[in-house]
Amino acid sequence: MIDELRVVRAGFAPIKGTRHLPYSRVVLDAQGVVGDRGFALVSVDETDPGRGRVLRTVQHPSLVAVRAELAGDRLEVELPDGETASAEPVATGERLTCDYWGREVELELLGGPHAALFSRFLDRPVRLARARRGDVVFAGAVSVVTTASLHDLARQVGQDALDAARFRPNLVVETDEPYAEDTWLGREIRVGGATLRIGVPIPRCAVIDSHPETGERDIRLLKTLASHRPLNRAGEPAFGVFAEVVTPGVVGR
Repeated sequence: MIDELRVVRAGFAPIKGTRHLPYSRVVLDAQGVVGDRGFALVSVDETDPGRGRVLRTVQHPSLVAVRAELAGDRLEVELPDGETASAEPVATGERLTCDYWGREVELELLGGPHAALFSRFLDRPVRLARARRGDVVFAGAVSVVTTASLHDLARQVGQDALDAARFRPNLVVETDEPYAEDTWLGREIRVGGATLRIGVPIPRCAVIDSHPETGERDIRLLKTLASHRPLNRAGEPAFGVFAEVVTPGVVGR
């Protein structure tokens, strides 16, 4: 067991691909962060080769410019131009089996004003869907990034600091040594009222090169990481670690 680590940022996005927002506290249960990616967008464009697939940030980076938050049962969405939609998503009884990173996930299609808002923004017809917990999460239930690693990467690309939201972590924990998290694999750590078991390193893609509020490419982080970090079989560099929840609890910053 590693002594309790101080959390300096906690965050998630209720709709897969939308802006990763910070929260003063998050609740961790056996499946991860409550509220994290409980919704997804699905292409329903007959001419789209990706029809029937969950929209992913790497293919639709402009999604990070969209704010989505849960207010009780209401899902509030705001576009960059200020246009909004706020309503409780309505179950339609429709279900759709979609592809998500090569695995099948079953989604519940929803009614309400959100689909029309996103369709205008993306200039293609999409539907809002409810996902089962963990179905549109790439791997581990919780993603963790450390402050020392963020500072080291910022130094390498000539920045004073990097916004942790580029990496969409559920938790940013304070450390003194860059990439100390590489030594945590298989160990348990305490964060707030929860205990996590660290799993595998997180492979990174070109999403981290995009500004976390606009989606525009602005810093060559992926190339820099690939120059000095371990690569997986797909050639993707590692940054941060996945974790599973051992003991549920509340985590604040």
